Amino acid sequence: MSEPYLIRGVRVVGAEPTDLLLRDGVVAEAGRGLDARGATVVDADGLVALPGLVDLHTHLREPGREDAETVESGSRAAALGGYTAVCAMANTSPVADTAGVVEQVWRLGREAGLVDVQPIGAVTVGLAGERLAELGAMASSAARVRIFSDDGHCVADPRLMRRALEYVKAFNGVIAQHAEEPRLTEGAQMHEGEVSTRLGLTGWPAVAEEAIIARDVLLAEHVGSRLHVCHVSTAGSVEVLRHARARGVRVTAEVTPHHLFFTDEVVAGRSGLTSPALANTGSGAAGYDPVFKVNPPLRTATDVTALREALVEGIIDIVATDHAPHALEDKECEWAYARPGMLGLETALSVLLSVVGERWDLIAERMSRTPARIAGLTEHGRDPAPGAHANLTLVDPAARRVVEPGGLASLSRNTPYAGTTLPGRIVATFLRGEPTVLDGKAVK
Repeated sequence: MSEPYLIRGVRVVGAEPTDLLLRDGVVAEAGRGLDARGATVVDADGLVALPGLVDLHTHLREPGREDAETVESGSRAAALGGYTAVCAMANTSPVADTAGVVEQVWRLGREAGLVDVQPIGAVTVGLAGERLAELGAMASSAARVRIFSDDGHCVADPRLMRRALEYVKAFNGVIAQHAEEPRLTEGAQMHEGEVSTRLGLTGWPAVAEEAIIARDVLLAEHVGSRLHVCHVSTAGSVEVLRHARARGVRVTAEVTPHHLFFTDEVVAGRSGLTSPALANTGSGAAGYDPVFKVNPPLRTATDVTALREALVEGIIDIVATDHAPHALEDKECEWAYARPGMLGLETALSVLLSVVGERWDLIAERMSRTPARIAGLTEHGRDPAPGAHANLTLVDPAARRVVEPGGLASLSRNTPYAGTTLPGRIVATFLRGEPTVLDGKAVK
């Protein structure tokens, strides 16, 4: 039996301040003036209780690139960011395209014990886009994989994509597509537009993303299967998704914190911020900073506005971090040779707070309830209430912090928010009633 915890005076989303008694992995009681005998008391005056955050798009790098991240270090970063579950992408080495590899990742997550790590299986063998991976074997393994993605690569072959969509229907699985027509992005370095022309960098056109999404929603509609679109980044993609939703296509979509926050101007050494009220001292000091190289690339202010509106409206269902740690030598180099990707787990909630403000119900829906439903993580995504699994995070909305790369739990340091002042602070995270973070510090 786990040690009970009494969270005193916390504000639950949509309710007045209350006490929460956590015992034996669940919320045992809720109400004012609960008996604290035998329980460790957590003073939560002024704090907000959210259901534990769920990330549908995390790169933990293990096995293969433990110099950049491990399941344990990434899990610690996730817990410090308020997460109780993360879905680990398949582009490891070896690729998570067999039952053996996904079970290895799953077991590493259980051993770390900081968040629930749910592996995502590859769609194709070796992410090569040539033949389907062992989808059924991964689904029936101990890891019970339900999401499959070749993230980092697009499943570009329409026939193969159709077969994948058909296959996962048998167990209500979902294909998560990295939408990028590879023939339109050869040599691409950043968003194709005025800034790329000025900098002399090969452009990545918005239509490369939009064309694949349009194709795949048609395939999903034809097959009657579930499609999830990773890291949506353009206004045109939003309109394709809007049209698909109107027709009843079973499609969901995510947006990353960095695509809600930065524009392509940051690559040129300008602020690239669409929240001018935020203090920012780290971004825009010099152009061609590889920390801002990401796939898909940062887009225009028009795109950012469309993404924000779509997130609020629900055309985009969730915020997913695309947490992509890289070793120092893969980022501190010339732009053309740098690997794409940014850290995201420890800053995601703060970034969303800066974008939408203290709209706690919206934040809970986009960062916990809906991603849990998409992933089939039934223990997660439930508001703190009697009988619910005690997976929750406590947030101090009044706090402000300056992001310091050296202070992050990730083994990598490629955060685009270095020197940026962000709102909110994760004070505590509980996984099945056990604290993984207390007073802003990892317990393990």
